[in-house]
Amino acid sequence: MAGGWAKDGAVSEQIEASINDELARLKARKQPQGESRTHCAECEEPIPQARRDALAGVKLCIECVAERDNRPATRGGINRRGSKDSQLK
Repeated sequence: MAGGWAKDGAVSEQIEASINDELARLKARKQPQGESRTHCAECEEPIPQARRDALAGVKLCIECVAERDNRPATRGGINRRGSKDSQLK
């Protein structure tokens, strides 16, 4: 049920559009290509054959990929918020 000026199903359409945008973003990510390594590029542990078969061009073991993905993203030190409180610090 939509309220105000929104038509019926507007929320569902917005959710569906968000999901489609995220799927398109994931598909556009650069995927590894070429021959997979037998040993991890970071820790030199063997990469299981099943992983090498599943992902073409794999270069890292599962542990190193998980560690890399869990690292916090580094951001610049520029304050872009613009609120008074953030400028006082």
